[in-house]
Amino acid sequence: MSRAVDLPGAAHLVLADGVVHLDPEPAVFEAMLEGWARQQRTRFLNEEATIKPRVSLVRRFAEFSNQYPWQWAPAEVEAFFDHLRTRNPQLAVSTARNYQNALRLFCEYATDARYGWPRTCADRFGQVPVQILHEWNTIVHTSEYEGRSGRRPLTYDEVQALFDAADARVEEIRRRGRKGALAALRDAMLLKTVYAYGLRRREACGLDLADLRRNPKAPDYGRFGALFVRHGKASKGGPPKRRTVLTVPEMDWVVDVLNQYIDEVRPAFEPAKHPALWVTERRGRISPRRLDEAFDTARRSAGLPDELDLHSLRHSYVTHLIEFDYPERFVQDQVGHAYASTTAIYTGVSDDYRNRLLQRVLKERHADLWEGSP
Repeated sequence: MSRAVDLPGAAHLVLADGVVHLDPEPAVFEAMLEGWARQQRTRFLNEEATIKPRVSLVRRFAEFSNQYPWQWAPAEVEAFFDHLRTRNPQLAVSTARNYQNALRLFCEYATDARYGWPRTCADRFGQVPVQILHEWNTIVHTSEYEGRSGRRPLTYDEVQALFDAADARVEEIRRRGRKGALAALRDAMLLKTVYAYGLRRREACGLDLADLRRNPKAPDYGRFGALFVRHGKASKGGPPKRRTVLTVPEMDWVVDVLNQYIDEVRPAFEPAKHPALWVTERRGRISPRRLDEAFDTARRSAGLPDELDLHSLRHSYVTHLIEFDYPERFVQDQVGHAYASTTAIYTGVSDDYRNRLLQRVLKERHADLWEGSP
């Protein structure tokens, strides 16, 4: 075996020299997990969003198998995923693949001689970790989109029904004389903003007042000509991506919504000097969980399918911009997709739009046949 070097996460850097553990197996396992976490931190992976969930999954698998990594075999991981599917038949393929990738990465780390774990395990336990995930026992990637089939863009009528339901909830709370009308009004305005700019939940919650931008090409929109998104989805190991989302004419109704929120609704929360655009009754920043709850409440009131979620509004935004005949590159930049193929996955244009597009192309190619037609 190769001699271990001083790489972050190496066994000799996380295991104390000369210490005799009364229970060596869990001590080595914990050191192994800490070493893997260190190795990921040096790659600038996100602690909360990436490292902790991965470490937690490895612990979960170890508890299920009742074995340590140097004892694992492919049979254990196959039984683990069979158990997951049995307990949750709706487990998404993409989620299962993420689990498998995390376990594969851990095994790659544990079996890499440069980190010293194979030698450490061999010396202490007479066994070494092996890779337990292979092409023949992992999910094959056969489709660009592997999300829930029920998640789709909302139609124009469904978007309107959702917003009507959110607005009606405000009036219902006021009519009953109950608390919460102000929060319900904020939620309705926030949902409309998510759709009008195609925002992800964390992007919307992360907006500050300073992120409201003027667009010199659209002076009529005033301070709401664009939104500067600073908390876009990050690539692995990278910081959150930034982009400017322009207010499009078809969504310019959001200017009045935001004007009312800034001038009347937000001050009523008494946020003092808090920078957040969307604030809570406790003068803090609204959370992604609260935003999800606002959507679910409006969805149920509107009688829309359970499969729809907040992210469906982003799908709707992409689809509707395409139907408004915006170039695909413009739509891609608006929503912050690195690849056009990702934007295409989000798009679910209606039959009406496709028929109009077909009719327009036919008219352009056969102009002589269309002359004089109504």
